[in-house]
Amino acid sequence: MKKILIIEDEKVLAEMYKEKLEMEGFEVCLAFDVKEGIELVKRERPDLILLDILLPVENGVSFLKRQKEDKDISEIPVIAFSNYDDPRVKKEAIELGVKEYLIKTNYTPTEITEKIKKYLK
Repeated sequence: MKKILIIEDEKVLAEMYKEKLEMEGFEVCLAFDVKEGIELVKRERPDLILLDILLPVENGVSFLKRQKEDKDISEIPVIAFSNYDDPRVKKEAIELGVKEYLIKTNYTPTEITEKIKKYLK
């Protein structure tokens, strides 16, 4: 069973995605900020990370920088999903290795699930 880590500070949204992905047969862990996300990715070793960009204290770009610096977790694919549509932030996230930068409002949970499946084949 493939494991996905969702790093999303909006708990209702995180739970909704968790439920949707579990219905699709994934194991799902949730983190609500960058610090918790880094701890969980090291402990759980997910197959993919679904990362919000706007997070409390540190943002998703900070997570990507920290992930890239740690060779044990740097190869885990990340899909950024956010309502923050800033071209500079998107460019930086892509330079830091995100597979895709999705704007939440442009995708249904089903479409995001399909994107995830594409990277877990």
